[in-house]
Amino acid sequence: MKLTPKVTKRLLNIASAIGAAGIAGAGIAAWGHAELRKFELKQVSLPLLAPGTLRGRDEFTILHISDLHMIPGQDTKIAWVSALDALNPDLVVNTGDNLSDAHAVPDVLRALGPLLNRPGMFIFGTNDYWAPRLANPFSYLFKRRNTPSYVDLPWRDMRAAFIERGWQDATHRRLEFQVGPVRIAAAGVDDPHHDLDDYQQIAGAPNVDADLSLALLHAPEPRVLAQFAEDGYQLSLSGHTHGGQLCLPGSTAIVTNCGIDRARVQGLHTFGGMLMHVSNGLGTSKFVPFRLFCRPSATLLRISERPD
Repeated sequence: MKLTPKVTKRLLNIASAIGAAGIAGAGIAAWGHAELRKFELKQVSLPLLAPGTLRGRDEFTILHISDLHMIPGQDTKIAWVSALDALNPDLVVNTGDNLSDAHAVPDVLRALGPLLNRPGMFIFGTNDYWAPRLANPFSYLFKRRNTPSYVDLPWRDMRAAFIERGWQDATHRRLEFQVGPVRIAAAGVDDPHHDLDDYQQIAGAPNVDADLSLALLHAPEPRVLAQFAEDGYQLSLSGHTHGGQLCLPGSTAIVTNCGIDRARVQGLHTFGGMLMHVSNGLGTSKFVPFRLFCRPSATLLRISERPD
């Protein structure tokens, strides 16, 4: 069939548009991949403690880290995370998904190395237990949970190393301990995104004699947040969402990959009268190595006394 000049011109325009779209897409992908190494430290101030608790100190600091999703060889991430020790946090809280590869435990320990010398506690996410798998991206848009691979990762070795260095496992446990002048009551559940939680094991109000009560859960699922809030916890810490990961300008999330609403997918908010902090996380799945308008981060929570 002989093409007329008009048809030929139209086909050339279509081809040009497709080519331009391809180039733009490649540029966005390259930018999104480069964002993976542009780590940020967020800082939040919270006047939660009763007057006199700190005995003259200005604040009690908690370093919240989550979602390392470590892959061997991520030296920039290892160096950045280990340098957080210079912040001298009073307490470190790790809310899970440390692994994204079966051989990544040594690199996780390298990244967290100096922080493991500080008081700390942790819970795990499903990506600590099972290897990541390539998922249908449309499942996130339609709020469908992806089935885990159920290919075991060496999480038990990582857990043993954390505990040996002094961190406490808060999974389905109620913890009470003191760091400096601050008496802490904490409790955690296993990853609620895949229904691994059993809140009844920790149900009940935190010790009334505690100065600060903390709730730990990997994914900020509303049904579990509601139970922590009803029991009277002051602050919940979670991750999982990656802050939305692929966001619109202004860090506006498109999806949350859990039951929490998009407005509370990252940062500090409230839930049922309880404060909640959701970390952007420090990594991504090895199968989706991109971030848009949502850089990887850790957060330093500066806990001070309430005004008189």
